Amino acid sequence: MPLPKERIYTIDDIYALPDGERAELIDGQIYMMAPPNTRHQVIVGELYATIRNYIKSKSGSCKPYVSPFAVFLNEDNKNYVEPDLTVVCSPDKVDEKGCHGAPDWVIEVVSPATQSKDYGIKLFKYRMAGVREYWIINPLKGIVNVYDFENESGTGLYSFDDEIPVCIYPDLSIAISELL
Repeated sequence: MPLPKERIYTIDDIYALPDGERAELIDGQIYMMAPPNTRHQVIVGELYATIRNYIKSKSGSCKPYVSPFAVFLNEDNKNYVEPDLTVVCSPDKVDEKGCHGAPDWVIEVVSPATQSKDYGIKLFKYRMAGVREYWIINPLKGIVNVYDFENESGTGLYSFDDEIPVCIYPDLSIAISELL
């Protein structure tokens, strides 16, 4: 007797979700998303403002986007993620639906429900897709994992009190504790 086949979902299934429901699609598997808590929102909002203000002060061409913002990592219909914060430096990657291809910088704020996905499968997917820099912020532990996929020496573990260097912007560093 053959084993039952696991269903492979597509972006059409994401778009078919009822209003108000959010999910990510990774390798054809749907991961439902719970609403973020207040601390999560404060961290994301303050980071967005800090990054946006920095880019504007430098007359930069990159743009930050806050979730929900669709990122189509691969040229297929089986991968769709909504990072908490996304920075895209190639305007040709962005259209009305979101970012098509790898963003330059992705930031995820983890919760107990998303830890294994953010530290595991998303770390792998972002690296393989060509994301330049990936931050995983863990509010419960007060730590930030920084992955500089272009230069491994930029990869590190920081506390919220540390001035965390931004790999794609050598003259920018951010202390999460100062944002809270």
